[in-house]
Amino acid sequence: MNMTNLTVKIFGDGAELDGMVNLAREPYIKGFTTNPTLMRKAGVADYRAFAKQVLAAIPDKPVSFEVFSDEFAEMERQATAIASWGDNVYVKIPVTNTARQPAYDLIRTLSQAGVKVNVTAIMTLSQVRHVVDAVSGGAPSCVSVFAGRIADTGRDPVPLMSAAVELLRIAPRAELIWASPRELLNVFQADAIGCHIITVTNDLLKKLALVGKDLDDYSLDTVKMFHDDAARAGFRL
Repeated sequence: MNMTNLTVKIFGDGAELDGMVNLAREPYIKGFTTNPTLMRKAGVADYRAFAKQVLAAIPDKPVSFEVFSDEFAEMERQATAIASWGDNVYVKIPVTNTARQPAYDLIRTLSQAGVKVNVTAIMTLSQVRHVVDAVSGGAPSCVSVFAGRIADTGRDPVPLMSAAVELLRIAPRAELIWASPRELLNVFQADAIGCHIITVTNDLLKKLALVGKDLDDYSLDTVKMFHDDAARAGFRL
């Protein structure tokens, strides 16, 4: 295992400006995604100002920003405004609204109008099929399947993601995103099935130094950690 042989593109996933700027300097980071939850956790108060800061600092890699309305007409207005901020902007559109109404018609309208959409929160192959149909022939797009959340339900996401790769073959301008990974192994799983992009948080990126590490050495490091922590705690029997 090593990072240099990967074909899957790694996108940073977060909303801390300094961290995003630092990551943008890394050649293995090919783009960025964020969402309202990450922005709220990072303390972002002014959506537009934050986005403009990000795009001024990262003008040459794709960056996804999400609409936040629950009404399709307002989603369309927000998407059009967000898309105008830069040629490298992708607009995240949830696959449904909170009433479980599909956003496929809106996705088709935006994509055919030249808006680069990143359809988010997808978790079923049925949703993938409808989204692929909506973006086929439109602007470049991303189909974001939340493989990590699928895994959280006890289901193996690899077969579903493999099937999604095949479904996207009819839409060559669309790229499949393995979203919400839970471990660094997911990067290599995504690469093995031909997934185009995987989003990775800073916590997972910190583990990159472990890739290919000798397991005997890793075992010893773990033993030393337990020993040192017991000593620092002053445990006695």
